[in-house]
Amino acid sequence: MALVDRQRVATSSAAGDSRRSVRFFNGSAFERAFAGLCLAAALFVLLILGGFFVSLTIGAWPALAKFGPAFVWTTTWNPVTGVFGALPAIAGTLITSAIAIVIAVPLAFAIAIFITQLAPEWLRQPLGVAIELLAAIPSIIYGMWGLFVFAPVFRTFVQAPIIALFDNVPVLSSIFSGPAIGIGMATAGVVLAIMILPFIAAVMRDVIATVPKRLKESGYAIGATDWEVARAIIIPNCAGGLTGAVFLGLGRALGETMAVTFIIGNANRITANIFAPSNTIASTIANEFQEAYTDMHSSALIALGLLLFVITFIVLALARLMLKRISS
Repeated sequence: MALVDRQRVATSSAAGDSRRSVRFFNGSAFERAFAGLCLAAALFVLLILGGFFVSLTIGAWPALAKFGPAFVWTTTWNPVTGVFGALPAIAGTLITSAIAIVIAVPLAFAIAIFITQLAPEWLRQPLGVAIELLAAIPSIIYGMWGLFVFAPVFRTFVQAPIIALFDNVPVLSSIFSGPAIGIGMATAGVVLAIMILPFIAAVMRDVIATVPKRLKESGYAIGATDWEVARAIIIPNCAGGLTGAVFLGLGRALGETMAVTFIIGNANRITANIFAPSNTIASTIANEFQEAYTDMHSSALIALGLLLFVITFIVLALARLMLKRISS
């Protein structure tokens, strides 16, 4: 029966596609014009995406031709000697984004569950509006707040105690080491987490709201707790959407510029200490592009932008593959 049902669905889908194709070619002039306009808009997006890639490749070609693939894993970035390597910026980008995702995802999921499942009716709308307003704050405001307000608090109440706690612990003493200066990769990661939290929470809230109410009520009817309903009913039914929300936040974290530039310290080095200053691809471009006085320096910065473009594309491609696997 299941096979027959699938065959019927496939036949119905094929018939629907055929009818849409016939309507596209044989419909009225207005319908054809509307369909052509929609097609042009879709192709325009692909054209813009291809234009970005081509322009970045052309601008980055002198640096890529000179340094080759070694540009990706070279650690030296010296505009004076004309030697450029992207590894410190890549490492800083990935580390700060990973910190942000680890912090933001559990909080966003808890917020979404609270708004959709636990909050009273009079509180759901104000909380939803607050999340959307938090997402609308410009990134430079986050950066200024992080530098002047959060960094001193983080230094005094988080960095200093953790450094003292793990001072003589093997391995951890190298990950959490001093001095406590407030700015660094950990600070940037926490501020990024605060920035991407409303985006992830808002998408998760909308996704969880699509779960049929009868499924959740059936769970409560057999005595399941809120956590059991979330684990056994909500997550399996909207795993794809929840995963998409996580990757949406990750994409935002990877490309963030101004907030990270304020608080990461902008030191071109690779270190295991997450409290130490570092830089990211976006912060390096923002700091140096106006001061790039040689063509090779400018080309290297554009090559960093191309790498960020490729990294973001890979992340989104992995997200699509994961969503496809979850759906299947």
